Amino acid sequence: MATEPTPHPLRRRDALARGYTDSELRTLCRSNGWQRLRPGSYLSPQAQDSLGAEARHRALIAATLPELSSDAVVSHQSAAILHGLSLWRTPLDRVHVTRALSGGGRRTRHLHSHSAPLPDQDVADLNGMPVTTVARTIADLCRTVPFEQAVVVGDSALTDPGLHLDDIGAALAYAKGRPGHPAARRALSFLDGRSESVGESRSRVVLANLGLPAPVLQPSLLDPDGLLLGRVDFLFPNEGVVGEFDGRVKYGKYLRPGQSPGDAVFAEKQREDRIRDAGWEVTRWIWRDFRRPEVIGTRIRRAMSRSAGRPRPIGTVLRAN
Repeated sequence: MATEPTPHPLRRRDALARGYTDSELRTLCRSNGWQRLRPGSYLSPQAQDSLGAEARHRALIAATLPELSSDAVVSHQSAAILHGLSLWRTPLDRVHVTRALSGGGRRTRHLHSHSAPLPDQDVADLNGMPVTTVARTIADLCRTVPFEQAVVVGDSALTDPGLHLDDIGAALAYAKGRPGHPAARRALSFLDGRSESVGESRSRVVLANLGLPAPVLQPSLLDPDGLLLGRVDFLFPNEGVVGEFDGRVKYGKYLRPGQSPGDAVFAEKQREDRIRDAGWEVTRWIWRDFRRPEVIGTRIRRAMSRSAGRPRPIGTVLRAN
């Protein structure tokens, strides 16, 4: 996952060394659009205008970590940001760190300090910064954020073929008997690295909550001659139904060199026509449908009803690994 460059906040000590006064720093914030990230660190208007939420949080990490003791390790959603993982509705107002202490965690306006066992194998060096490993980061988040948010970030991490569920399970072992451990185990059992976006991960949670059969993820559909009809997001093979989540970046994400968005939309229509012609019902949903999940359920169940009683779709299903 590509990340925006981390801006460098202006630290008070550096500003004073360059000849600024505290009065001038207050004027910069009050009248010139500067933002105080945390006590003693400031961000220029130009930097603020160019930053998304993730880059702003990286700036907050950069401003906070030098003020902490050397045993503080960046963790939880802060570590997820540094590792370039996808988050959805996970608060980024505080920097999260973990110390290998038996107690003494605290929360302030800009910092959430956790106390927990922290073996050496759970800590990585990321550009000179101590950060929990991806496996430990997911284990921590599965304990501390709601199920849907945990699935989004966990699926994102598992797109890396070098990370396995067992790695996350091993990193979660420290939490046995601690609050959040059962919730973490539940989230861990649901994670799947074949989800390719936040929307697809959220879709899986919605489908499960609706009581629908668990779909096959990212299978390729072949015609009777073995030619590719297309790869689909979700497949209900026994019901003869294909499900597709249409995010805003869906078509642009897979543009080939020289291909326009209009070309991609046309190619997608041709792909869907081939899939329908092979006997599959195709149903789609978009971001706003998540506000009313029952709409997605109704759409899929209607497609299943239309498919019932028809001959089974022709061709072969190749399941993704």
